Amino acid sequence: MIIGGIQKLSLLDYPDKTCCTIFTIGCNYRCPYCHNASLIQGSSPEEIISLEKIIAPEAIMAFLKKRRGLLDGVCVTGGEPLLQKGLEGFLYEIKNLGFSVKLDTNGSYPERLRELIASALVDYVAMDLKNAPDKYGQTIGISSFDIAPIKESVAVLLAASVPYEFRTTVVREFHTAEDMLAMARWIKGAKHYYLQSYVDSDDVLTKGLSGYSKEEMHSLLELVRLIIPEAELRGI
Repeated sequence: MIIGGIQKLSLLDYPDKTCCTIFTIGCNYRCPYCHNASLIQGSSPEEIISLEKIIAPEAIMAFLKKRRGLLDGVCVTGGEPLLQKGLEGFLYEIKNLGFSVKLDTNGSYPERLRELIASALVDYVAMDLKNAPDKYGQTIGISSFDIAPIKESVAVLLAASVPYEFRTTVVREFHTAEDMLAMARWIKGAKHYYLQSYVDSDDVLTKGLSGYSKEEMHSLLELVRLIIPEAELRGI
């Protein structure tokens, strides 16, 4: 496990639970609007070099032992956590301490996702849905991206017994109303789908991008609700 940060308390990252959030380093995407640009230094753990600050998994476990009875769960995010070779053992230790586990993923590794769910190592999964299928590569910064694993991960979650959500960060330069409808049709039947508007920050890969206004986001939500009535806005 290559861990680059920890938020010791979050009331937002894990629905209906108090949690801490652990940030893994490394991602196979290069989304221009990524807010965790400092965490995506390599597309695999082997490529991550010259890091000034890595938190040892043992330090995380020591922290969690002191938080038993104070926190409900642990959110593991990134980067892309499923790049981490030691993830299964890491989650097993967290579960052994009595915490619920939420996993954030971009859906690129459906087989590992399926195995984690089957092994009861995750209690909640949040998958980022980046855009409509025909615009996926453009949106994640990889023009030749094979979308087949994403489609498989969507199918895994739609059939899963574990609680899950899909979520999309909506960026004016990448998402149209037609794209939102295409994504809603793609995940039709989803129990939870959240839309959040892009907000600029100092830690994004590409400067100059913009989000939609509150009023525009509500209009997009109404479109999506024609297909997924349970869709909601988040952070607005």
